[in-house]
Amino acid sequence: MARQATAVRSSGGVRKPARRPKSSIQKLLRNPKIPFAVALLFADAVLVFLIIAYVPYTKIDWDAYMSQVSGFLGGERDYSKLKGDTGPLVYPAGFLYIYSAIQYITVGEVYSAQILFGFLYVVNLGLVLFIYLKTDVVPWWALCLLSMSKRVHSIFVLRLFNDCFATTLLHAAMVLFLYKRWHLGLIIFSGAVSVKMNVLLYAPPLLILLLKAMDIFGVITSLAGAALVQILLGLPFILSHPMAYVSRAFNLGRVFIHFWSVNFKFVPEPVFISRGFALLLLAAHLILLAIFAHYRWCRHEGGMFSLLHSKLVQLKLKIGYLSSFQLKQFNNFNSNFRVLTTEHIATTMFIGNFIGIVCARSLHYQFYSWYFYSLPYLLWRTPFPVWLRVILFAAVEICWNIYPSNIYSSLLLLAAHLAILGGLWSAPPDYPYADGKSANIRKDS
Repeated sequence: MARQATAVRSSGGVRKPARRPKSSIQKLLRNPKIPFAVALLFADAVLVFLIIAYVPYTKIDWDAYMSQVSGFLGGERDYSKLKGDTGPLVYPAGFLYIYSAIQYITVGEVYSAQILFGFLYVVNLGLVLFIYLKTDVVPWWALCLLSMSKRVHSIFVLRLFNDCFATTLLHAAMVLFLYKRWHLGLIIFSGAVSVKMNVLLYAPPLLILLLKAMDIFGVITSLAGAALVQILLGLPFILSHPMAYVSRAFNLGRVFIHFWSVNFKFVPEPVFISRGFALLLLAAHLILLAIFAHYRWCRHEGGMFSLLHSKLVQLKLKIGYLSSFQLKQFNNFNSNFRVLTTEHIATTMFIGNFIGIVCARSLHYQFYSWYFYSLPYLLWRTPFPVWLRVILFAAVEICWNIYPSNIYSSLLLLAAHLAILGGLWSAPPDYPYADGKSANIRKDS
């Protein structure tokens, strides 16, 4: 048998070696931003462990976490009876498993836990830098902004909040999404939700991406995998006291204390805690999501309703192929998918979460970790000049470092948030697909 040709003939008759397509990893390694990102990661790791060594730890929720974990390890499965110094347990079961492991490793000692959280901080920053390098939206020097938050350093290594684990798992899921590993990414995403429910702010934009990247069956199976994770993690509590678990771990009606909120401090407390104000913000949240989904995220598909209609048509065709046993047409239909760009995936996810942040009634200081790492990316997706982007970043950071927050800091924070959101709306929507036509790729499994 003749050997496969390893060269191609050019128009001039000269044979040239065939070039192998570069893998995404090879392209990433050729990125000149990488040495800077590695140096930044190393420098920030040194800074983190200097903070642990020389800055006093602030006691807030650690003792409460350990009390809740001790009750769980002692055999208690009734969520209504798992309590700590700061009140009852209000996080899903993943939180208990993670902090049980931390208690076992550290024997409940704060200093050992700080070291563990220091490593977690470095891992999280590494994931974020990978996302930024993969999308290549932000200039090299702006990567420094990811290491310039006093508040975020404090959240990780001086407060030991569970938000840190939820954020890290979310960024790990996003890395998988960028590589179109939707099913595995949804499993990690569900793991993040099991630590803290704020991750659900990413759910609406993620659903849009799933609908654009897969057929209905793919969307259903990926969501089923995520739901299965929640069931398996909560199974010990669901089997014993299901109502207590669901009502405590997934309570969407919690009212936070006005004093601790960083935003909407200018709203009088009776109004702040009122049901009417909560419904107003919820309506604003849903309307903004619908507007961005229809006019930005699904613009190239003809709008959100057109995307949903096309998926229903695909579902009917697929059912028709299956019922008529036209396997060849079914296989051809099943392999025809469009590849989403990494920029579109990251932009849609980050904007969807940011809309939830803007409309959140209460943002406690640890909640800054929910969206801080997306701020440079979002700012560079706006049409603003560089100086205005830096000013907005600094304004947000300043507001989060004012303690206690006041009327003026919360007004400034809201103004900065609205300015960023307005810039994102005014920016031209990016083309979501890697090419102008359908690409034949293997279905994610």
